[in-house]
Amino acid sequence: MFSPSFCPKCGGGDLGYQLPPGDTHERLMCRGCDYIHYVNPKIIAGCIIEQDGKYLLCQRAIPPRPGTWTLPAGFMEGGETTEQAALREVWEESGVRAEILSPYSIFSVPKISEVYIIFRAIALEITGQYGPETLDYQFFAPEDIPWDSIYYPAIRQILERYIEERQAEVYGIYIGNDDTGKIHFIR
Repeated sequence: MFSPSFCPKCGGGDLGYQLPPGDTHERLMCRGCDYIHYVNPKIIAGCIIEQDGKYLLCQRAIPPRPGTWTLPAGFMEGGETTEQAALREVWEESGVRAEILSPYSIFSVPKISEVYIIFRAIALEITGQYGPETLDYQFFAPEDIPWDSIYYPAIRQILERYIEERQAEVYGIYIGNDDTGKIHFIR
């Protein structure tokens, strides 16, 4: 995670980790002006999009792990809602315009300071045009999904659970983290 080497407020203070008075965590602070630079997690928003019993996956064109497959998702921008970010990322990575149906999964990765928020969605328009972060996109039937080439284990686990639930037409909302490696059901 990026940390500035000089104080963004006073421009000259030495930054270092220390415990601010009354706080519970060490923070990156300026020793000159006491400015606190908070290092917060990045939010990744995306969607599970289904159409006619098939699921949209995008093949990564950029590191890490180009050539692997994943759900369309990416970093939230300032000024966006999580829903707007998810739909924008779907559009940029697949050229698919979608509609969100409901939240589906929240997954934390503390060691790299990321939080994934995945929504259930349906495709409204498929343009066939996708952005530079994608080598290819495809709607896969469950039996044709390249399971061994899914980029991230949590994405595979979320997609597997979703497909099981789709068959029963009963959906939960899930939380999890990579410290435990498990995703838990919440009602």
